[in-house]
Amino acid sequence: MSVMKPAILVCRRVFPEVLERLREHFEVEGNDADVVWSRDELIAHLQGKAGVFVTGTQPVDSGLLDACPTLRAVCSMAVGYNNIDVAACTARGVLVSNAPDVLTETTADFGFALMMAAARRISESEHFLRRGEWTKWSVDLFAGADVHGATLGVLGMGRIGQAIARRGARGFAMPVLYHNRSRLDAAVEAELGARYVSKEALLAESDHLVIVVPYSAESHHLVGAAELRRMKAAATLTNIARGGIVDDAALARALREGTIAAAGLDVFEGEPAVYPDLLTLPNVVLTPHIASASLPTRKAMAQLAADNLIAALDARPGAKPPPTPLNPEVLARKV
Repeated sequence: MSVMKPAILVCRRVFPEVLERLREHFEVEGNDADVVWSRDELIAHLQGKAGVFVTGTQPVDSGLLDACPTLRAVCSMAVGYNNIDVAACTARGVLVSNAPDVLTETTADFGFALMMAAARRISESEHFLRRGEWTKWSVDLFAGADVHGATLGVLGMGRIGQAIARRGARGFAMPVLYHNRSRLDAAVEAELGARYVSKEALLAESDHLVIVVPYSAESHHLVGAAELRRMKAAATLTNIARGGIVDDAALARALREGTIAAAGLDVFEGEPAVYPDLLTLPNVVLTPHIASASLPTRKAMAQLAADNLIAALDARPGAKPPPTPLNPEVLARKV
């Protein structure tokens, strides 16, 4: 007699090979139309599901969990998980996982590219050229800031922050400053060529500040008007972390008034909506949350979420645990 497969929901369109792999283990409801469901629609789709494959945007909180009592695993293909109430999941015995490591280098590449684009005024000059306004060369035409040899500041020194520090120190001979909730080991600092400073010193001394902290209630508007005023007028700010860490309204004012020179933003408060004033400013490079968007990396992220989901719902004795659980204590309860 065939054993009935658990039912799962995949919240957004993913790669066909990932869906096929999941179908080997589960009854899969996908979302090939890539519809962005409302909360009520998501709850309706989750009825009878044992697991859910989420991205970084579907909210999973106590109310949703109570409305979906069959749910046993929430597996995200994102590294950030501020959309998931992990404590609420743990209290209900629901395994949560994310996808760290596989996107570190790709995201660091993009963060560095975004920082360089802001420093060298690449987006601004491209728009100038496309508008047909380039009629002659001049000595200060879109003269920006140097990156090589300038001071790189990293706010948040996790995996991605460290990868950015390596690029700056090794590839561009940049002195690297950082601030983090906890200081790195001296050996790691030496390997990165990075020096720990206070947040105030980081803001004041950085020529190019890159923000890579996780979002939480504590980090909301971690960089606002007061912090921006501490920065150099010639400095740039790059945010590849999460929307809400930077006060976008305060940043728009700072860019307009020349408090800082330029910014590169991949994340926004309330995205996909963007604070309207940012759209009117020439000295900010804007991208639609694509820092991890290389094809190999996005596939690896999706496959890791699938690995976690398959392992989380494997009821066989001695089955391997999920590779990247956020609340492994749930697994201990099941043993």
